[in-house]
Amino acid sequence: MEEFQSQIDAFAEQIEQELRDGVLSFPTVFDLSLRIKKLADDPDSSLADIASAVKAEPVLAAKVIRMANTLSMNPYRGEISNIKDAITRIGLSTLRCLAFAVAAEQLARDHRSRQMRLIATGLWMHAIDVAAWAFAFARERDRPNPDGAMLAGLMLDIGQFYLLARAARYPALEGDMSRFAEVVALWDEPVRTAVLEAFDLPDTIIDACAADPTAHTDWPPETMSDLVFLATLAAEAPNPFDTLLGIQRRPEMLAASLGDVGREAFQALIDTAHATRHELIAAACD
Repeated sequence: MEEFQSQIDAFAEQIEQELRDGVLSFPTVFDLSLRIKKLADDPDSSLADIASAVKAEPVLAAKVIRMANTLSMNPYRGEISNIKDAITRIGLSTLRCLAFAVAAEQLARDHRSRQMRLIATGLWMHAIDVAAWAFAFARERDRPNPDGAMLAGLMLDIGQFYLLARAARYPALEGDMSRFAEVVALWDEPVRTAVLEAFDLPDTIIDACAADPTAHTDWPPETMSDLVFLATLAAEAPNPFDTLLGIQRRPEMLAASLGDVGREAFQALIDTAHATRHELIAAACD
């Protein structure tokens, strides 16, 4: 217990210092994700440059090809077999999502602690689920930016991923996962904001990740924040930190946020979007 307290204090102090200094230390598994983001943001980068970076990571390359050949991305079913065409088909926003998904999956697999690895895997599955629902809802609602909604859904838990990665230096934290979850809940929002700003993501993405879920009371959903919030309600894979903390908010949040008409319409939206969500999850996870 004494060792746990010592390390949890040191962990909290480290995170507080990083936030105060504005210098975040990203784990090496995110190097490719950050590199692709920089290439995508650089007007002097060519499609060939981006494709070369993708080819350097076989897992990401395979997922890009697979995603490009889904019905959602390729409704006319002309088979795509090269990286350049696949990137053109899915777009740079979806490419960023896949690059982050691959990094998060590797983080889950590489974590030295078995318990932390299970938590990271569960968080990855939850993030993919929310992102897929956000895309599917935006597509069904004919919103202007389904790719942006998917990126926002995926980034919703980025603070928790970062905290998990930093916790690898403090092995005693797995001795009390519930207390570790409390620390993650405390630091999640400020760390998420700092990471999103470090990634230099658009304000619409940052706002969608920071929105107050209790503020969503109207139907139909109009903003990206609305769609991401509904995606968290629809997600079938639970956030493992919520589970550790005994938080079962989904039914209560649904009842509080939508009236009878809204709940019925939401269920109809889930029914029509489910096939797209399933296809995207399969492409990202296989």
